[in-house]
Amino acid sequence: MKKLFILIVAVAMVAAFTVPAMAEAEWNFYGSARFTTFSVDDDPDTPGVDSDRDTTWDQQGNSRIGATVKFNDEIGGGFEMSDSFGKRKLYGTYNFGAGQLLIGQTYTPADYFYSNSVYDGDGDLLGVGQFYSGRLPMIQLKVAGFKVALVKPNVEDYTQVPAVNYDADTVFPKIELSYGFKTDMFFFDVFGGYQVVEYESTTAALPDADDVESYILGGGGGVNFGPVFIKAMAHISQNAGDYGSYNPHDVVDSASISPATGNVEDNDGMGYLGVVGFKLGDAATIEGGYGYQENDTGIAGDKEDETSQYYVNCTINIAPGFFIVPEVGKIDRDKDENNADEGDITYFGAKWQINF
Repeated sequence: MKKLFILIVAVAMVAAFTVPAMAEAEWNFYGSARFTTFSVDDDPDTPGVDSDRDTTWDQQGNSRIGATVKFNDEIGGGFEMSDSFGKRKLYGTYNFGAGQLLIGQTYTPADYFYSNSVYDGDGDLLGVGQFYSGRLPMIQLKVAGFKVALVKPNVEDYTQVPAVNYDADTVFPKIELSYGFKTDMFFFDVFGGYQVVEYESTTAALPDADDVESYILGGGGGVNFGPVFIKAMAHISQNAGDYGSYNPHDVVDSASISPATGNVEDNDGMGYLGVVGFKLGDAATIEGGYGYQENDTGIAGDKEDETSQYYVNCTINIAPGFFIVPEVGKIDRDKDENNADEGDITYFGAKWQINF
């Protein structure tokens, strides 16, 4: 009973100090309920193997609830949780006049969303022309249109056959930077990132591996001609898998390490996309897009692994905060590095979304 009383007193004291602080801050809560309804035909393009046809009818995993917070003119922050209440974002900001310092987890400087493709949980051509590494822990400095961030590094598992394990040493964080400029008629963005990881052999008879260096470099932009808009972006990469690039269609790869020598064979990649759209006033927006992703292992005899996607959709505004996006499209996975057919995906359906 005594312990319960002490617990109640402790909770009351915390609440006494917390409630005034929350009342002083400006909390702006928001939510987004998203639902996917698609018919999907996955054809493996293998003789004697039939297509797999399914109906996707489910809440999207990127449904969310969150808030942005302004504590005062200098201090702010925000958080965002997924439909399963996992952490999407949690960060704090300090505005010091000339710029802003951010600490926590949110989108990194190299993350962009040029496409509005809604298939596959708002796929947005991510990993199919659009580079993306996700929301990551970082320390970011933003001044005018410039961003530079020290980001949590990504580490790949290089367990080899015959068995040799490596101890990964991340001496420095990943570094990313970007710059963007925007007017009412046009905009452009450039971005880049670099990471290095050291791999020490845990097998006495085998040497340490060379450092695995990975990078991403790209840029894009767009123009508006009245109701018409055009966007395009391209990027190149080295060892994008090591860097942590989003890889929904298995077209991004990591470096290769020779167990006998420790030599690293770098993996080169590239991607690009284009989007064209037309705004029908406040009622709807029609959009079409194409994305292409390519991977070259650098290993003799390997074929370039390619994937492309194209789509057409229409965002139909039903009421403020409520819209439906019918979309039809195709993902062509072409052939992998071993020249084996990977088939294609044809889909049609819609996303339903209510923001509140």
